[in-house]
Amino acid sequence: MSHPQKDRPWLFRTYAGHSTASASNALYRGNLAKGQTGLSVAFDLPTQTGYDSDHILARGEVGKVGVPVSHLGDMRALFKDIPLDQMNTSMTINATAPWLLSLYIAVAEEQGADVTALQGTVQNDIIKEYLSRGTYICPPEPSLRMITDVAAYTREHLPKWNPMNVCSYHLQEAGATPEEELAFALATATAVLDDLRGKVPPENFPEMVGRISFFVNAGIRFVTELCKMRAFVELWDEICATRYGVTDAKYRRFRYGVQVNSLGLTEQQPENNVYRILLETLAVTLSKNARARAVQLPAWNEALGLPRPWDQQWSLRMQQILAYETDLLEFDDLFDGNPAIDRKVNALKEGARAELAQIDGMGGAVKAIAYMKGRLVDSNAARIAGIEAGTTTVVGVNKWQAGEPSPLTAGDDAIMVADPAAEADQLARLDAWKSDRDTAAVKIALATLREAANDGSNIMPPSIACARAGVTTGEWADVIRSVFGQYRAPTGVSKNPSNRTEGLDELRDRVDLVSHALGRRLKFLVGKPGLDGHSNGAEQIATRARDCGMDIAYEGIRLTPDEIVAAAAAGDAHVIGLSILSGSHIPLIGEVIAKLNAAGLGHIPVIAGGIIPEADAAHLRDMGVAAVYTPKDFELNKIMDDIITLVDPRKLAAE
Repeated sequence: MSHPQKDRPWLFRTYAGHSTASASNALYRGNLAKGQTGLSVAFDLPTQTGYDSDHILARGEVGKVGVPVSHLGDMRALFKDIPLDQMNTSMTINATAPWLLSLYIAVAEEQGADVTALQGTVQNDIIKEYLSRGTYICPPEPSLRMITDVAAYTREHLPKWNPMNVCSYHLQEAGATPEEELAFALATATAVLDDLRGKVPPENFPEMVGRISFFVNAGIRFVTELCKMRAFVELWDEICATRYGVTDAKYRRFRYGVQVNSLGLTEQQPENNVYRILLETLAVTLSKNARARAVQLPAWNEALGLPRPWDQQWSLRMQQILAYETDLLEFDDLFDGNPAIDRKVNALKEGARAELAQIDGMGGAVKAIAYMKGRLVDSNAARIAGIEAGTTTVVGVNKWQAGEPSPLTAGDDAIMVADPAAEADQLARLDAWKSDRDTAAVKIALATLREAANDGSNIMPPSIACARAGVTTGEWADVIRSVFGQYRAPTGVSKNPSNRTEGLDELRDRVDLVSHALGRRLKFLVGKPGLDGHSNGAEQIATRARDCGMDIAYEGIRLTPDEIVAAAAAGDAHVIGLSILSGSHIPLIGEVIAKLNAAGLGHIPVIAGGIIPEADAAHLRDMGVAAVYTPKDFELNKIMDDIITLVDPRKLAAE
């Protein structure tokens, strides 16, 4: 009996990295031994934002959301015993992408690998960082230049490498509708290709169009998401043919990897996340003509904390069962000619084209950053309002909350906790690295880098020379910052109240009464200390507080505790809200509270939000934090009510 020919499965990945390079290396080798077929590297926030582990802004952030890589030695340890010319590696890195790719190339050279055989991608999408994730450094124009420098360099030296992974993943995390995700991602890709045109020979440009890949989000509405993927395929083909004149169909192919929707993972009844992850995986695998090239799945418990190796294994096994036990890969596209699918795909394309026309009319993605950011904040507000009102059902959150305690979350080791000794270990090794290197060679390499940044030369060759010389991440980024400057992206939070006022009348009346008792408008300062760029929660809290009638102060991400305290003093804040999702809440909030006390502002109540385990929440309350909120606290109006009560002088007088 003959067996049907099966398609080759997609790459199996899990997004991983933590504590130290050596610990992450052990995790990678373990995952590869279990059947994972590609690596997806998570870097910590100092590495993403161009700071060494010993920088003051890195305190509390080292090794928390990914692996710290401060120099060639760290990158060497990260990929020890992993032959890079046999690997497909995705590195989630943006602002410092040229630098991390340089370190990767230098390690491959040390391994004796054929550099031209290297396969993988750096994300290298700075526009979505301005819109949704926040790990940017420089203004848009020089950032775009560095993206296309990487692309031009890889064309010559790394022909199998994808120099940019246009990342719509975080756009959906920030609230994007399917039409917005389509349009904003495609607008980013065209901005990059328009800039790249002048950096490669015309005869090689179609090939470079073919090397642009995408990193897409798949949400729970999996039929709509499947249609979104088919719309991506058709729109990209159309753009490549009409805008860039690419005639070879293989260079017009929409090539994408995916992580399914972490936004939809719930802290409540977290075992339900397993089903969510599976359904979302189907959205990007069922349709052959729109199937992902690589899939990385979150673990079921990532709304609670770091996943353990077993949790990652569970997500990997889901992919393997789908690819190898089912007959999915034996069939042609299951949806071609389906009228319902065709109607939805066409509707999504029409909506995306309208958004693209709007962005093009503004001068392209770079010029439209503020517009796109505002749209994301508004769309996310509508999403949250739907969950609050119950028009959008989230099982275990706003419906069927009663349930049995999960045995999966029982026990002290149910959630992996970052090793508290890892930061000290990283700092010691960084100090040793700086002591042992050739200081003169470092100075020469950095001077050459500065010259290239100033004169417009491609940034990659001097960056690779810096990697070989022992330059650190912070030193490389300091040169980039000094030449190109730093940037603060728009917050998307307008000072003007929105017209979304349903259910706010009582809260507005209470704000008015409390403001009258205070003698001025209730002032709420929302701050994001540290390097965490996940601003969606802070934006929504600030937006809802504004719509309730509070005087809000929100200046965006990446503020130091000193800046937050200064803003509280200057604005005479009545209450301070601190948002941190990186796991650094204990040291950073503790520092803010200490500095408030030192400044004579200890009377201002502080509330905190983030992915905060209950033990940490208790610790924060012991520090003096008035209230702690986690993703399970989805009713923003309840939080607003708590804030009003917290600062009501009439309540305080009664006590």
